[in-house]
Parts: sequence; C-alpha cells; structure tokens
Amino acid sequence: MLVLLVRHAKAEARSLLRPGAKMDARRPLTDAGRKRMRKAAKALHRLVPGVDVIASSPLIRARETAEILARRYDDLDVIELTPLSPGGSERELLDWLREQRADATVVLVGHEPDLGLLASWLLTGKKSASTPLRKGAGCLIRFAEAPAAGGGALEWMLTPKLLDKL
Repeated sequence: MLVLLVRHAKAEARSLLRPGAKMDARRPLTDAGRKRMRKAAKALHRLVPGVDVIASSPLIRARETAEILARRYDDLDVIELTPLSPGGSERELLDWLREQRADATVVLVGHEPDLGLLASWLLTGKKSASTPLRKGAGCLIRFAEAPAAGGGALEWMLTPKLLDKL
C-alpha cells in the first residue's frame, strides 16, 4: 500500500472569523492557496499517477484541498474521515487504512501537527517524534505489508516549493 499524506493548502486567517472552534472548521482556502494546490496536484499526479482513495478531514480547508486533488485524479469521490480532524485518533485511522485494498494508493488530507505525528508514527512506531509538513506539502509512505505503526518506509517528502518546481 502507498499512503500519500497531504497537508491542506493555505487557508483564510483565523482573525477574519469570529472566535470559536466551530468557526475555525469553516475556514476556506485562500485564492492563492487554491492556485498553489492546483500546481501541487499536477506535480503529485506526475509522481503518483494512480490513486484509489482520497480521504479528508471534514474541515473545509482540508476538504477543499482534497477536492482539488480529486479533480486531478479523474474526479474521485472524497471520503470524509473524522480521525483526520485535528486531534483525531491515529489508531482509528490505521484501522481504516487496514480496511483498504493491500495494493491501494490512498491519499490522506489533514492538518498539522497531526499529519507530522502520523508520518513519524507510521515510519518509526513512536508518537513522540514529529515530521512536520508545510501547507500543501506531500509525504509518500510505502507499506510492504498491512499498514502498521513503524512498518512504513519513506519514499519522499516534498515541500510546496519543490512541488512547484516539478
């Protein structure tokens, strides 16, 4: 299995919204964030030409990022996964990954610091380390067997600037 972790693109500033966690969940991508994510999606498609499943945090900025990716991959449906929300359960996410086909390529769109912690956990089995992803960055992890904490191998991790150059 291949797991492509993608952090959402640049979103509107929190200061533009009324205070509260529920409002934070509604922050959309900026126009610049959408534009940069379209470029990143083009580069990601070249690097990972086939995707079977795209899953996203239910927060608007992640969902919009996932939809940009989905358009690049033949308009795949985007699945919303609560474990990809900020503070979500990596164990629930791992259980969900194990339900996917063993040869699947899965894209997970979410937030920091959760994605960085997830990447480290999948690669090392340790939850204390973090491999932070910048907004719009991607990280590809390969599993030779069923996904497991510490069972992944890092294929690559690319910043948005590097994706822009591809």
